[in-house]
Amino acid sequence: MHPHYVCPQCQFSEFFDYGSYSVGPDLPDKECPECGQPLRKEGFDIPFEVFLGFHGDKVPDIDLNFSGEYQSHVHKYCEELFGPEYVFRAGTIGTLADKTAYGFVRKYYEAKGQIVKGAEIERLVQGCTGVRRTTGQHPGGMMVVPRGHEIFEFTPIQYPANDRTSGIVTTHFDYHAIHDQLVKLDILGHDDPTALRMLQDLTGVDVRGIPLDDPDTLAIFSKTDTLGVTAEDIGTSVGSLGIPEFGTGFVRRMLEDIRPTSFGELVRISGFSHGTNVWTSNAQDLIKAGTATAKEAIATRDDIMNYLIQLGMEPGVAFQIMEKVRKGKGLSAEDEEAMKQVGTPKWYIESCRKISYLFPKAHAVAYVTMAFRIAYFKVHYPLAYYATYFSVRADFDASLAVLPIEQLQGIIEKIQDKGNDATAKEKNTVTACELLIEAKRRGVQFLPVDLYESHPSRFLIKGRGLLLPLGGLPGVGANAAVAVAAARDEGPFTSIEELRSRAGVTKTVIEALREHGALAELPETGQMSLF
Repeated sequence: MHPHYVCPQCQFSEFFDYGSYSVGPDLPDKECPECGQPLRKEGFDIPFEVFLGFHGDKVPDIDLNFSGEYQSHVHKYCEELFGPEYVFRAGTIGTLADKTAYGFVRKYYEAKGQIVKGAEIERLVQGCTGVRRTTGQHPGGMMVVPRGHEIFEFTPIQYPANDRTSGIVTTHFDYHAIHDQLVKLDILGHDDPTALRMLQDLTGVDVRGIPLDDPDTLAIFSKTDTLGVTAEDIGTSVGSLGIPEFGTGFVRRMLEDIRPTSFGELVRISGFSHGTNVWTSNAQDLIKAGTATAKEAIATRDDIMNYLIQLGMEPGVAFQIMEKVRKGKGLSAEDEEAMKQVGTPKWYIESCRKISYLFPKAHAVAYVTMAFRIAYFKVHYPLAYYATYFSVRADFDASLAVLPIEQLQGIIEKIQDKGNDATAKEKNTVTACELLIEAKRRGVQFLPVDLYESHPSRFLIKGRGLLLPLGGLPGVGANAAVAVAAARDEGPFTSIEELRSRAGVTKTVIEALREHGALAELPETGQMSLF
């Protein structure tokens, strides 16, 4: 729907054609001319045809993101909604990789004591590669059978990996083989809904009421001022550290190139960052050369169809060109001629040729909306934001949080010096340290684990600080943290020995708590000494 105003009181509306505004939140504030109420600003210029085609002949791709903590409930609800005989988990087929096949062939001949030529081994490896090895299930895919039909009209069904105890039934054929015949719902687990729920619970702010044009929130995507820190303080000139979709080094550099000042530009940046051959050596070069602006360069698949229709191209033709380009199939001579006839610039055609994959605008808008709402809390409710970030997203040694800024900077430099040799865990540590430094620069204090007050897994707000969780310490696993929390509910501990006995935890857990200083006030045993 085109960007538009709508009155929540009298339903007055005013729509804007493509090109005037890219998204509704960028419209200027305005009062209803009929009743004087502030108008809502909505609409994102997402053509419905991108989803189903002009003639309803395109198989829709439906992705639904839920909190990972709630995902299993939604899967169950699907069975209630459609009926258990009409909903099945999407099956996957695991095939034999070439290196594994090579190992099988070599071991076979070694076991038989035969020596064969390399060419014969290679022939057999090629014959084995790609053969089905096992079956599994898509992490969130649900195949929906139309009413009046049976699943067996499309595919056999089975237990994943033939495990009858799993309680899950999947399609036997890989979902890629049947997704054009059956609708697949991708019901995926996602951290953003988990974070938003936690932020709402901590602050009482309804996340759905957060204005998507809040100027202070928008500012952090181009500078750091509204966070009360400088670029030198946090090592980056934008304030998007820890914001989903906008916190990585790659996207932060994109933000520094574009310096966005509108919600629409954030949507375009999401398109640039998720596409393949869309930004690097394409839109980035066009923007730097002044050939096109960030608002003109191709960012999402919808841009192509909307732009070509605006130039006067027949909608069906514009749709087909968009479909080819977004799949990386390029342009035919006929496509280029049709684009030239409506006056498409040469740079635009060249850009289409380079693209391998384009992100849908609806997906970009959904991601940016969630990211902007989370960014709102980062600006206006920093304690709640950092408590949520470190509880939901950060996988790191929480004891780092009590270190001074200088030591955290040293850890970052040491890992960055490794370059590509740094492990995934070390890269996660860098991200956590960057956020810890930023939080400390903004006046947030981090309090060490408290045996009686710390939550098993979440950072808790305490005054102007955040209290570290029991399970955040290395050596204290999630189960051990829950066990300690349950044991303390029974009453105070008289000794470390009693703590270990009541909680049923290992020596490793006790040592981790001791090393952190959480057991400083507890004696080793409850026995009294006479001397």
